[in-house]
Amino acid sequence: MRIQLYSKITKNIKKTSILQQTAFWARVKRKHGIESKAFDLKVKASDLYRASNSYNFIIDDILILFPRIDDDIIGYVPYGPTMKPSDEKKGLFLEELSESLRPHLPPNCVMLRYDLLWESLWAKDRSHFDDHGDWTGPPSKSSQEIRLNFDTQKWNLKKANTNVLPSDTIFIDLKKDESQLLQEMKAKTRYNVKLAQRKGVRVRRANIDELDIWYKLYQETCARNRICLDKIGYFQAVLGTDVSDTQSPAKVELLIAEIIKIPLAAMFLVFSNQRATYLYGASSSLNRNYMATYALQWEAIKRAKKAGCTEYDMFGVSPLPDPSHPLYGLYRFKIGFGGKLFHRMGCWDYPLNSSSYERYLITEMKSEGYHLH
Repeated sequence: MRIQLYSKITKNIKKTSILQQTAFWARVKRKHGIESKAFDLKVKASDLYRASNSYNFIIDDILILFPRIDDDIIGYVPYGPTMKPSDEKKGLFLEELSESLRPHLPPNCVMLRYDLLWESLWAKDRSHFDDHGDWTGPPSKSSQEIRLNFDTQKWNLKKANTNVLPSDTIFIDLKKDESQLLQEMKAKTRYNVKLAQRKGVRVRRANIDELDIWYKLYQETCARNRICLDKIGYFQAVLGTDVSDTQSPAKVELLIAEIIKIPLAAMFLVFSNQRATYLYGASSSLNRNYMATYALQWEAIKRAKKAGCTEYDMFGVSPLPDPSHPLYGLYRFKIGFGGKLFHRMGCWDYPLNSSSYERYLITEMKSEGYHLH
């Protein structure tokens, strides 16, 4: 397999539904001191796909972020690459891509970490589902590494200890009409959506001057769920970044659900090409009987559909209905809106410096991961 690589300006990254692979995401991260590089990839179709004899080339972009960890740098690829080789060629593709990128990376770059958006190689394996039809997850790390490294030259792909972005999500098909979307919700969710409407919950779009409303709800949510708190400046960057001069813009809306001007819940809704994503959410611990989060989510789905999006990404759930999983609460809430579970492969590392990589892993385990996204 041979990958042709060409450096490009991040503002020229082409339009994509993968928010984290857009010029918008690169610009948001730059506001927080994280530099990035973008490249064009060019690969023969016959090198990517098992059944292809075509000599045509597949061309795509890849965005790499470079967060600094002490004196080292990580080459982090959020939800990329977006090219999707056949399953048996995925490992070889990542190896060739990593080696092609090596001369373009900073000399103190410890590794490339791919936060893969590809569906798990075991997501359709019936032996990985229980009697209730729920996915039980992939096999051990060593088994995953054997399969992905098969046919590679260096056997250098390592399953990361943690995932940075959510590896499990729910996608809702927005090509269906509103009545069908409502019908496909679970009965309790549909009831709560209508209950919120009857109780007078209203959802409106807020502007950046009202970000403090969001942040108070967010602080309350983090305290309630013992979640790490991001500074308000992070959300200012997400909501206030202008990328109208780029080829891959994103539109961000802050939605607030309230009753008689009392904020009950809020969320960031992001549009990127044909996908809308529920990126961040927060809610009050009070007045939960108004079911404001249900009204908020249903309004977001309708706004996404009206904007011409064909799919809605719920962005992060537990992989199965396991009450012990930290994301189980999100699973139980989000699965009620219908849609299909999707299990990604998660984070995979390609070490570039073995000794530095080992030191990084020790530090990462002690600190319970870094915020690379």
